[in-house]
Amino acid sequence: MPEKLRVGRISYLNLLPIFMSLENMNIPDRYEIIEGYPSELNRMLRQGELDISPSSSIEYLRDKGSYMYLKGHSISSDGAIRSILMFSRVPIDDLAGHEIMVTHQSETSVALLRVILRKFYGMDCSIRVIDEPFYDALRKHSAYLTIGDDALRAIHGASVLDIERPENCHAMCSVSGQVFYVYDIGELWKLHTGLPSVYALWTYRSGLPEAKLRLIEALEKDLDEAVRRTRLNMEEIAAMCDVGLPPEFIVSFWRGITYGLPEDCLEGLGLFERYLREMGMLS
Repeated sequence: MPEKLRVGRISYLNLLPIFMSLENMNIPDRYEIIEGYPSELNRMLRQGELDISPSSSIEYLRDKGSYMYLKGHSISSDGAIRSILMFSRVPIDDLAGHEIMVTHQSETSVALLRVILRKFYGMDCSIRVIDEPFYDALRKHSAYLTIGDDALRAIHGASVLDIERPENCHAMCSVSGQVFYVYDIGELWKLHTGLPSVYALWTYRSGLPEAKLRLIEALEKDLDEAVRRTRLNMEEIAAMCDVGLPPEFIVSFWRGITYGLPEDCLEGLGLFERYLREMGMLS
C-alpha cells in the first residue's frame, strides 16, 4: 500500500470549505487527515507526527531552518477576521495593570496580541492561558481573547449595542447584561501597520523523503483547485454546515479570509517577525 501524506486539519470553520472542497474532488486516497487545534497541530508537526499542516505562522517563524511552506496558501486577513476577538470590560488603551486571559488553543493569536499591546499601546500586560468556557471567563476576568468557532459564536450571540465606540473598537456588545469592548486582532493589526495578518501557513518539515515531497506537490495542486471551488460555491457549502450559525454569517466570514499568500501578506508576516524578534519572542 502506498504511503499516505499525513495532513493536519484545523478543527475550525475557517478551513472547513477548503477541506469540504477537497473531499468532493474525487482525489485518490493519498492523504491521511488528522484534526486538532492550532497549538496541537504545531506540536505534532514539530514532533514529526504530521507531514504538513496549516500551522500557526509563529511556529514557522520560530524555526525557519527546519520548515518550508506552500508559497500560494495561507490563512490571512486584510483587516478584520472576526474569529480572533478580545472582549474587554475597559477600552484597550486602559488595559495596563489588568490581566488578560487567553485561550489555550492558539499561539499566533496570543503573540499578535502581545505585539499589538507592546508596539502600538506601550503596554506589557499580564497574559494568562486558561481553559475555561467563554461565558465563564467573561464573568471572572477583565479581558479574554477567544478564537476560532468560539469567537464566531460569541460575536454572533452577543447583543451589539448601537452606541458610540472608539475608532479601534470592532463593536460594543452586551453579554449576560454586561457591556464589553470587542477588539478584532486582525483589524487592530491593519489599523496600525496598514498590512494584512498571516495567521497560518501550510507548513512542512524540510528534509522529507522524495515520495512525501511528491505528495506535497500533489496537495498544493489540489489546494489550488479546492480554493477555486470554495470561492465559487461558498453559499452551497455554508448551507451544508451544521455549526449553529446562519449560512449568510458563515459566508461573510469566509469572504474575509485570504486563502492565498500575496505579496502584501508576506510583508505583514515579515513585519510580525521583526516585532517578535525585537521583543525576544522567537528565541
